Amino acid sequence: MTEPTEAEPPAHNWHIDDRCTNCDAARQLAPGLVGEAQGRSVLLRQPQDPYETAQLYAAAYACPTRSVRPPGGRLGELPGRRPDGRPDERRDPFPMALDDTGTVLLCGHNSRHTAGANSYLLRRPDGTTMMVDTPRWSPALADRHEAFGPVTDVLLTHRDHAAHGRRYADRFGARLWIHEGDLDAAPDADRVLRGDGPAEVGAGVLAVPFPGHTRGSVLYVADERYCFTGDSFYWSRTTADIEVVDSVTWYSIRELAASLARTADRLRFEWVLPGHGDRHRLPRDEMSHRLRALAARTERLRPRPVDFTAVRW
Repeated sequence: MTEPTEAEPPAHNWHIDDRCTNCDAARQLAPGLVGEAQGRSVLLRQPQDPYETAQLYAAAYACPTRSVRPPGGRLGELPGRRPDGRPDERRDPFPMALDDTGTVLLCGHNSRHTAGANSYLLRRPDGTTMMVDTPRWSPALADRHEAFGPVTDVLLTHRDHAAHGRRYADRFGARLWIHEGDLDAAPDADRVLRGDGPAEVGAGVLAVPFPGHTRGSVLYVADERYCFTGDSFYWSRTTADIEVVDSVTWYSIRELAASLARTADRLRFEWVLPGHGDRHRLPRDEMSHRLRALAARTERLRPRPVDFTAVRW
């Protein structure tokens, strides 16, 4: 991931308040500074240099409950106000490019209405942009996202992340996509994916139905490089591997195993880009090897009660 745009001097008195819902967003953006204890994120130490300070600001602007608190209080009031009287948000790094190509940007500003899920902008060669899942709704954020190119499509990975889809699609004049298995979460979608076969949603972009976490879960794979996985699988910091969230698989762990078995030999990508859990890049062949191994591990899993604390972030 590229460095946040504003590298502020180190400052103390950062803290994380008790509104934290343990969504993991802050820990992804500030590893080594933010950890987990007793079911919530905690500050491990204060930043020691400008880069670490910038990491904490990224975590703060991503946090859906604004629980990551900078010195002095509210984000919008630091470092003061601009001459026009509006809050100065120079420390806000989002949308943040994931690599030097700038093809995919992390939206930040995760929403409480999507359980704090990550969302992304996917820039296309023709100058247009797709949004995969959505950040919290804000007209100002919509303006910021649209500055990277006209947004033609809002791609929902599954029902849990559908909360702001219609508002963003209407604001952009974009098509809203969802799979028929989760259609009741976005009944006014403009495009409905059906069945279990892959479908092209744009040049170089495939929707791959992936029932398991929910009945209508979908992967979106762009350019055989980027795989937006929703909550189907993610990169775990704990195991240093791709994993499924079997403890919160709402629909069927057996269907999730079947989805992996059906696609593991065909999916080609370098980046795993989930809604929850870490992002990670590996060479295509290595990622394919790990995906086949995940399919084998998942086939041995059996249904169990929901347990959020069992996630191996």
